Amino acid sequence: MKRGRRAALVGAMLGAILLLPGSFLLARASWVKAKGAVGEVLIHRALAATLKDGTVRRPWSWADMHPVARLTVPRLGIERPVLSNAAGPALAFGIGHVDGTAWPATAGNCVLAGHRDSWAAFLADLRVADDVVVETHGRRAVYRVASTEVVRFDDARVLRDEGEDRLTLVTCWPFRGWLHSPWRYVVCCD
Repeated sequence: MKRGRRAALVGAMLGAILLLPGSFLLARASWVKAKGAVGEVLIHRALAATLKDGTVRRPWSWADMHPVARLTVPRLGIERPVLSNAAGPALAFGIGHVDGTAWPATAGNCVLAGHRDSWAAFLADLRVADDVVVETHGRRAVYRVASTEVVRFDDARVLRDEGEDRLTLVTCWPFRGWLHSPWRYVVCCD
């Protein structure tokens, strides 16, 4: 009888020990998901206000980025915020503008980048001749997908500005890859 009680107590303690970290991990995952959802709402609010009056608005006071444009793909029903930079933390919330390239909806080669497993996953579904629309305050540019290709991450042709009005969309490749990849999927729009 004592032996059965001891085994039950050990089992209950072991269960509690395993339940505690599992509960912590579940709570943490829920917190991250909730922060992401709130961040998305704040970015969309800041974008709507920026598109209306052109004033730069950070979605929250400590944000290191702000929304600058809206990208839509009518055929796919896609709408994405374009953020002011393409740094890792910003790409968690949208598609980012690559520094040193033309500003969205202006003359030159505007390069936008996003994560293949979230905001830029739709690039896999783009087809030649699809329209891609970029809207900023007071400007609207309609581009047409001209080509797609896979290049190495260090292929500078992607960033090159040759004076043409162009939109270049970039994400990691392959789309369903889990590991870091030296390859980029590039969509060129004229």
